[in-house]
Amino acid sequence: MMMNGPSTNPKATVSQKLSVRQIAAIGIMAAATAILAPFSIPIGPVPISLTNLAIYFALYILGAKDGTLSYLVYLLIGLIGVPVFSGFTSGPEKLFGPTGGYLIGFIPMALFAGLVIDKFIAKPLICLAGMAAGTIICYGLGTAWLAYQASMDWKAALFAGVIPFIPGDLVKMILAMLIGPKIRSQLIRANLR
Repeated sequence: MMMNGPSTNPKATVSQKLSVRQIAAIGIMAAATAILAPFSIPIGPVPISLTNLAIYFALYILGAKDGTLSYLVYLLIGLIGVPVFSGFTSGPEKLFGPTGGYLIGFIPMALFAGLVIDKFIAKPLICLAGMAAGTIICYGLGTAWLAYQASMDWKAALFAGVIPFIPGDLVKMILAMLIGPKIRSQLIRANLR
């Protein structure tokens, strides 16, 4: 007697696995994030870094799911002690420190922005709005954690962790919006995506 269910359907099982190409691409983008993110400019409790720029590009290149996975791989690499976080830091203490909320906030940012990019890749301004909305989610989580960890009020946390970053983050989003689709189309043309 044959049982119907997800475990007996070989096509369902195969389609849920990552291909070697996907695993390699996720690893490459995690490595790119690990290379870019440590270079930072300390301007207070929250440094200016290139982490979100690497994530935006990963979303264009890999899509929402794999782009978010590449960030999670990067995060795990940093948590186990490889100095890939801003300022060449690492470890769980970074996650539980004042900037940990931003590190966690990059996850919903990647998911939200990635879904918008996947759905509206041909509409750059909607993609830009999706990245901006995702970044606002990240700002919210990061600011709440910064205020709690550093015993700041909301206004002080906003001025320490959000306001100085808005112009640079907009530039990063615009760069990703302009360059990301070109990289994505080249990869599709080369049958690499």
